[in-house]
Amino acid sequence: MARAGLCSRRDAEKWIAAGRVSVNGEKLKTPAVVIGPDDQVVVDGEPLPQADRARVWRFHKPKGLVTTHKDEKNRTTVFEVLPPEMPRVVSVGRLDITSEGLLLLTNDGEIARTLEHPSRGWVRRYRARVYGRPDAKLLAPLQNGVTVEGVRYGPITATIDETEGPAKSNVWISISLSEGKNREVRKVLAHIGLTVTRLIRVSYGPFQLGKLEPGMIEEIPAQVVRQQLGAGAPAGLAKKRKRESHT
Repeated sequence: MARAGLCSRRDAEKWIAAGRVSVNGEKLKTPAVVIGPDDQVVVDGEPLPQADRARVWRFHKPKGLVTTHKDEKNRTTVFEVLPPEMPRVVSVGRLDITSEGLLLLTNDGEIARTLEHPSRGWVRRYRARVYGRPDAKLLAPLQNGVTVEGVRYGPITATIDETEGPAKSNVWISISLSEGKNREVRKVLAHIGLTVTRLIRVSYGPFQLGKLEPGMIEEIPAQVVRQQLGAGAPAGLAKKRKRESHT
């Protein structure tokens, strides 16, 4: 149901519990059911739509959007500003409301989990504008990781790019990390006395923000995604690759 774009996996479980889903004429009572290619799945009296092929997009998230499908504060979400022709998608990780830059989106939950799993070890790169006057000596210890309020953060590479402002009190720093914990960049820099005034993610693993303008979205060719995932490509992409090999 999630792959067909009807709802999230969590909502699918709720729909099943509410008796909205039937398989071969019988209402499901649990999501723990194996569905075969010949089974007839009906949701709210309508046949389940055929699942779209697995796809991934680059989105330049502007500041002021939350990365969630539903927000309890009624703030505008990333998914509300996407083009109307877009299928239902989920994000690969998140960017907080005040952060900008590259956000990967996909219509396949398995791909999302694969792309964000720590075992992949993909580096996330950011540009952070901070208020203060840091130097290389202040930033160097981050390479060994740091513990902030009981949370251990892994190695972070941070280098000074440029300074700006009359008193040169605004500094741009390039940051690279592999974990991507919640608000990691802001918390770690605050720990060493630096206040982040702007944060832009410029890359996620091999995928780059490039010249994509704020609010714009662009699909990543399936071949590129398969090449980057290699043997770890989820079934949706692997099947596509198999079909293409015969053309």
